Amino acid sequence: MTDSVMRTRIGSDDGLASPIRAAAHALSINAAAVATLASRIDGSFGEAVNLILGRNGRAVVSGMGKSGLVARKISATLSSLGTPSIFVHSADAGHGDLGMITRGDTAVLISASGETDEVLGLIPYLRTLDVPIISITGNMRSTLARQSDIALDGSIEREACLHNLAPTTSTIVAMAMGDALAIALCEASGFQAADFAQYHPGGKLGKRLKTPVRDAMHKADLPICAPDTPLKDMLPIMSDGRLGLVLVMSGQMLSGIVTDGDLRRGLEQADELGDLHARDIMTPDPLTIGPDATLYEADTKMHDARVTALVVADPAKKVLGVIQIHD
Repeated sequence: MTDSVMRTRIGSDDGLASPIRAAAHALSINAAAVATLASRIDGSFGEAVNLILGRNGRAVVSGMGKSGLVARKISATLSSLGTPSIFVHSADAGHGDLGMITRGDTAVLISASGETDEVLGLIPYLRTLDVPIISITGNMRSTLARQSDIALDGSIEREACLHNLAPTTSTIVAMAMGDALAIALCEASGFQAADFAQYHPGGKLGKRLKTPVRDAMHKADLPICAPDTPLKDMLPIMSDGRLGLVLVMSGQMLSGIVTDGDLRRGLEQADELGDLHARDIMTPDPLTIGPDATLYEADTKMHDARVTALVVADPAKKVLGVIQIHD
C-alpha cells in the first residue's frame, strides 16, 4: 500500500469510523461478558475460597498460550494480596517444572476450551500428590471441568475478535474471575493495607502506603480567617492560599472550613452578599486526620467522605496543616 493511499484511508470518514466502531463493539462485548460473572458467584466459588484457605501450601496457577499469560497475572495478584502463589507453565511442567508443585498446594488450572492437552496433562501428577484442582474454564462440560474438584464458570457467548477466533473476551473473563478469587481470599484471610505495604515497598504505590501525612501536607502560610471575617475579605485569602479552602479559626481552635463548594452554595442562597461572613457559610467540625496517618489512609478517608482535602491536626486538635487528594 502506497503512502498516499494509506493517508487517504486514514483521513476519510469511513477509515476513521470503522476502527472506532470496531473498538466500541469489542469493548461492549467484553464489558457485557464480565458483567455476567457476578451472577455466577455461587456456592462453588465459596468452596474454592475455603479450599485454598484450608491448605498449607500455595496456589499453583497454570495455563497455556493466552490463558498462560492470564494465569501468570492471577498468580501475581494472589501473591500481592496475601495468598502465596506460583505460576507453572503447563508446557514446561512436563520438562522438570512439576517439581515446583508440592503436597499442600492447590492447583488453579485455566483453559477456555477445557480440552488443552498440556493443562490436562497436569491432572494425573496433581492427583498423585493429592493436590486439589480448581479450574476456570469456558466449557463446564469439558474434560477439565469434569476432572476438577471445583469448576468456575468462565464461559462467554463470543470473543470480541471480529472472526470469533482470537482469545480476547475469554481471557478478560478468566482474569476477572481470578481477580475476584484473589480479592475474596484477601478479605477472608483478614489481609490489611499494612500487609500490602510490606509486599510493595517500591514505586508510587509503596510511597502512598508508607509515607506519613506530615511529610506531604501543606503547612506554610495556610489560608486562615476568623469566623466574623466578611466574605469580601475572605475571598483574597482563599485565592492567595491556593488550596481551594480557608480554615476558620477561633484563636488556636478550628471552628470550621470554607471550601469552594461552601462558597458557591453560600452565594446561591444569600440575599445580600455584603451580609455574609465566614461563619455563615463554613462547614463546622470538618474532617481531620492525624499527622502520622499514611497517605493511603488520607486518600481512603477523602474518597469515602467525597471531599478533596483534610485538615491535619494533632490529638489536642491543634491545626498542623492541610492534605489534598492530589498530594
